[in-house]
Amino acid sequence: MMRAMPDAGGRMGSTGTVLRELRGAQKSAKGVSLYSRYVNRPTGRVLAAGAYRAGMTPNQVTLTSGLFTYGALASVALVEPSWTLGVLVWAALAVGFAFDSADGQLARLTGGGGPDGEWLDHVVDCGKLLLVHAAVLISFYRFGELPSEAWLLLPLGFQLAAVVTFCAGLLREQLGKAAASARGPSWAAPEAAAPVSRVRAVALLPADYGVFCLVFLLLGAPGAFRAGYAVLAVVQAVFLAAFLAKWFRELKALRAG
Repeated sequence: MMRAMPDAGGRMGSTGTVLRELRGAQKSAKGVSLYSRYVNRPTGRVLAAGAYRAGMTPNQVTLTSGLFTYGALASVALVEPSWTLGVLVWAALAVGFAFDSADGQLARLTGGGGPDGEWLDHVVDCGKLLLVHAAVLISFYRFGELPSEAWLLLPLGFQLAAVVTFCAGLLREQLGKAAASARGPSWAAPEAAAPVSRVRAVALLPADYGVFCLVFLLLGAPGAFRAGYAVLAVVQAVFLAAFLAKWFRELKALRAG
């Protein structure tokens, strides 16, 4: 890809130029939901352009993502639920998620990524998945007039499904890369060249973190929030079972091949 010429200070001349460069440095849309493809990634692209112009590093963008996300989750645990809190929490989580996309885009634009950045990004993501459901559990315990104490088990189950999905997906990706490296790039080419499925992108919406964040808009109505959260927990469990079966078959096929 032809890169735009930087200015005298070593940086590209305008935000528009940076955005054009970022559009050419996107990851594949394969396996990505419509929300991430059409909302989160474009928003992250704008944030990445701003971060680039401000001279931020990808790791600084990752930490900015964590500040928005963890601040919002602390509010869920410590502040009594209300409609105002719900809007603020959703907005902070959405911005944090967009910065989570921006760090990788900035790294690809500048070539400033590396193992340390990938490690930091995964650490922040793992902490997010643990804390979001821990915060809901604390909120249920402190502020919720629950129909039954059994509701306290729901965030624990949701947390288990989310973290196992995250860790199993990372392992599948790393083991697949290792197998592809051992067998040569042509071995992985057919999957990489597979067309992007819009049906799959729609089907993945309920499991998308950005869609999950929308449930916090219901914090002002505890019953509606519990119901929405429970539905998403069931969806996560279903996706976990489907993903585990798929990834196990794929890894088994690597051994057989």
